[in-house]
Amino acid sequence: MYKHILKRAIDFTIAIVAFVLLSPIFLIVTLALLVANNGEPFFTQQRPGYKEKIFKIIKFRSMNNKTDNSGNLLPDEDRITKVGAFVRKTSLDEIPQLINVIKGDMSLIGPRPLLVSYLPLYNTEQKKRHRVKPGITGWAQVNGRNAISWQQKFIYDVWYVENVSLKLDIKIMWLTLLKVIKRSDISSTTSATMEVFEGN
Repeated sequence: MYKHILKRAIDFTIAIVAFVLLSPIFLIVTLALLVANNGEPFFTQQRPGYKEKIFKIIKFRSMNNKTDNSGNLLPDEDRITKVGAFVRKTSLDEIPQLINVIKGDMSLIGPRPLLVSYLPLYNTEQKKRHRVKPGITGWAQVNGRNAISWQQKFIYDVWYVENVSLKLDIKIMWLTLLKVIKRSDISSTTSATMEVFEGN
C-alpha cells in the first residue's frame, strides 16, 4: 500500500508545499547563478528512473563550462563557481528537483538517479535500484553520500529497494536534514565530486 500508493501521494503533497515555501530562495539562487554562470542557472540532463525509463533531471548549475586549450572541460574542482560551491555545500542545488517529484519522475526518497551511460555497467543485483523511483535523497546519501565507494553505494540502494517503508523514509528524511545542517559527505575522498563509475 505505502510503496505503490501512499508514497506518491506524500511525495506530491510535500513537494508542492516545499516548492512554494522555498520559492523566494529559488528565485534568489536563480538570479545569482544567472550572473555567475553567464545566463545559465540550471543544469538538465537525461537520467534513468523507474524501470530505467529516461527522464530529464533539473538542478541548479554549480559548475561553469570552461575548457582547456584543446576544448576539453576543465576538472570539476576548477569549474565550480563560488556561488556554485555555496549551493552545493548547502544542498540548495537540489531544490529544482522538487519539480521532478511533482511531475512524477522522482520521489523525495530513493536511490539517486545516475548517468544513462552507467546502465550497461550494472550487474544484475545493482540493476534492482531501478525497481523504485529515484530520489532527491536516499539511504546511500545518509550513509556516506559521495564519501563512499560505488560498490557500497549500490549495496545501500538495493537494500533500500527491498526495505521501503514509511518509517524508513521518515528516518532518511531526518538524517538528510542533519547532513545538510552539518554539510557533510559532499565530496569524495579524492575529488570535488563523485568519481565516474567505470563498472565492477
